[in-house]
This record gives sequence, structure tokens and C-alpha cells, in this order.
Amino acid sequence: MSRLFGSVRARATLGATLVVAVALVAAGTAVLLSLRSNLIGEAGTQAERSARAVASELAARTPYDRLSGLDGDDRPVQIVDEDGSLVAASEDLQRIEGTSTAEVTPRPSAPGDDDDDDDDSGGSDAPDDSDDDSGASLAPGEIAGGTTFSNGSATIDGDAEDYRFASVEVGTADRGTLTVTAGAPLAAEHSAVNTTLTGMLIGLPLLLGVVAGVTWLVTGRALRPVEGIRREMAAITASEDLTRRVPEPATHDEIARLAGTTNETLAALEASVDRQRRFVADASHELRSPIASLRTQLEVAAAHPGLLDLDGAVEDTVRLQHLAADLLLLARLDAGERPAGARVDLAAMAREEAAGRTGVTVDAEPAEVTGSRGQLGRVLANLLDNAGRHARERVTVSVRREGSWAVLAVADDGDGVAEADRERIFERFVRLDAARSRDDGGAGLGLAIARDVAVRHGGTLTAGAAPAGGALFELRLPLTG
Repeated sequence: MSRLFGSVRARATLGATLVVAVALVAAGTAVLLSLRSNLIGEAGTQAERSARAVASELAARTPYDRLSGLDGDDRPVQIVDEDGSLVAASEDLQRIEGTSTAEVTPRPSAPGDDDDDDDDSGGSDAPDDSDDDSGASLAPGEIAGGTTFSNGSATIDGDAEDYRFASVEVGTADRGTLTVTAGAPLAAEHSAVNTTLTGMLIGLPLLLGVVAGVTWLVTGRALRPVEGIRREMAAITASEDLTRRVPEPATHDEIARLAGTTNETLAALEASVDRQRRFVADASHELRSPIASLRTQLEVAAAHPGLLDLDGAVEDTVRLQHLAADLLLLARLDAGERPAGARVDLAAMAREEAAGRTGVTVDAEPAEVTGSRGQLGRVLANLLDNAGRHARERVTVSVRREGSWAVLAVADDGDGVAEADRERIFERFVRLDAARSRDDGGAGLGLAIARDVAVRHGGTLTAGAAPAGGALFELRLPLTG
């Protein structure tokens, strides 16, 4: 037993250490990537600023030999024409990689080059890596809004470094469209990343050692009551007796809370199984009546075709169809089906559902909620059907706003619902009037479905007393936005 306990303890310690190691590596990687991205972005901004400064001078028709960006700065600059040939570069630039050309020595200017550039239609055959979408030559003096970035290296006056390059296109009157590429050094980025990485490599093993030691000590004490809980859970599983409960330690720690939560889960599971059994039994009972009636009518019709009660058969079939649809909707709701995210105007929905119903009046102000139009319409239809069965003369539907809530109320002038029964009526297959026939009163699922849909939409459905003395049902849902 001691060897087994030690093995579990070791595995728990190893597992916790591995989890912490993965989390630390992931966090460290994220920090390094974020740091590197920020520093590269800063270098890119500097490179773009330098490239646009040179481009502005070219747009102002400044000669190559007078460009301020080429006068010995430690940042490499290249100027490439539409043919991809280097026409100007920084002084002391000896090598460059990562740009559109590896040339470091500008080509000599030939007579007539300016004329050729003036006649060029924009170098449509030359590659264009800029994120400007035009694809055509820029007008003289125009600087492209897009910038192309790349990483590379360069050697200036014998010093080799890594750089972040930014390329910008500029249109000139006498030299066509030129591409200016400028670089900013990445030495600061490399230094910061290396320093951070070194700190992480030193600190990570030390931190993991502390985590492993603490986990080893704590796990030894925490795992002691686990075996008792495990044995009881195994017994419950074997016996399928959901009335049993696991022992709860008196330590008031995580294991004790786990045992308490396990017992709460067992209680909820027991209630769910009991509810499911009752639901299946009630559903079977409700289905038996229309099926038996329909079968009787069909058997009579088979023996005596002239005695077929077609209307009764249709009514039983429709009732059976509605009951099956209700059971299917309840099953989907019990399975945790999430409502759709559509916008629904409760006022418009109330007017649509009330249209064609006798004695129903609507007083509604616009109130938008988010959810399933079909399910919310089903709620209102169920409430109107229920009110219509119990109202003497009229049913009133109202929609109003109360703070961040939309309130849809359905009131009738019937006998109302006794206060003791205002929660029980939302239970499945409950009928308050035992003398009322199933054909008139339905299967007792309408209000249960309505409340389940309301809860799934983040709202409530309650029953109360109407001003006219009848029943008042209020559906509260959070307003959209």
C-alpha cells in the first residue's frame, strides 16, 4: 500500500510539475514573441521613417549625390529603378541581403536614361512587392502609401549587422517610379531577447524545483482521504444506487470540498434520473391515449369503412403530432441546446401571434432581445393558448421596458391561479383542473416548455394575479445591447 501511495504521489508531483513547466514555457514564449514583435515593429517604424525621408527628397527632384540618407549614415539605403537595377546606395555599403537586390554598387548613368524613364509606362513587367494595390506607376512627386517590410543583414564599413528593411515607392518626373529601401538595426532586439531568454533559462529550473517540492509535500496530505471516496464511488457505480453518498473529510480543504461537490452531483444526478423516469412514464401515458384512439378508429374503419370518423382521426393525429413536437423540444432543451443569436422585436412578435385570435388585445412598445425567434414565438403562443382556455372574454398582451429588461405580459380575466399553485403549474404534465379533458387542456407541457425556453434565453417566466382578477404571466428577457 505504501509503495502504491508513493507511486500516486510521485505521479501527481510529476504531473503538476509538467503542467507548470508547460505553462511557464508557453508564457515565456509569449513574452519573448511579444518583446521581439514590439522591437521589430519599432525598428520597422524607424526604417520606414528613413525610407520615406529619402522618398520625399526624391519626390522633390533631389539628385542622388545630394540625398541626406546616403551620406555615410550607419543605416543602409538602396534606391532601385523600375527595372530592378540599383541606381543609388549608402556610402560604405559593402554587402546587403534581404532586399529586392543584393547589389551595393549603383550602375553608371547612361545618356538617355532620363528620356527612357520619361517614356516608360510604369515598369509593369517589374516585380512589385509593395502592399499598395494600384499596380501602376506613381505620378511624379507621389509617394505610395503602402510599405513592404523584410528582415535581412548588411555590412557597412566592415560592420555586419541584422536589419529590418522598409521599402517605399516614389514617383519622379525624370526617373520614373523608384523604390527606396532603408534599414534599421536589430541589435537592440537581439540583445533584449537574449537577455530575457537567459533569465528564463536560469529561473525556470529553480521554479520547477520549488513547485515539485511543494507539490510532493502537499499531495501526500491531500491524497489520504481519496481512497475512501474512490471506494464509495466504485460501490455506487457497481450497485447503481444513487441514494448513497461519499464520505466527506472534516479537513475543510479541496478534497473535502470535492467530496461535498461529488455528493451534490450525486443528488442532482439522482433527481435527474427520477425526473427522467417520471418524464418517460408520463410521456408514455400521454402518448397511449391518442395512439389507442387512433388505432381504434382505424380498426373500425378497416372493418366498417362507412363508420370512419375522419375528423376524429385527424384530431388525434394532430394532437399526437403536437405532443411529439413538445417532447422533442423538451429533449433539445434538456440537452442544453443554445438559442440562436438573432434579434427579436417582442412587440412585433406579440402583434403577429395575437393576429386572428378572438378577444386578444396588444399594447406593446418596441423591445429587442436576442435569441431564437421560433422558440420565443412558441413561448408566447403557449401563453396565449393557456390564457384563451381560461379567459372569460378577453386576453391582454403588453410589452414594456424596465431598465435593462424587456417584459412581455399576458393577462386574462379568468379565475386566475391560486398562489400555492403558481410554481407547480410550470412542472411537466401538470394540470390544475383534474376534471378538464386532455383534449381541451393539452398534455400539461406548454408552461413547462415556456419556462425552459425563458431560462435558456437568460430570463424568467413567473405567474401572478392580473388586475382583472385572472392569471398574469410575465416573461422577462435581457434587452439587446
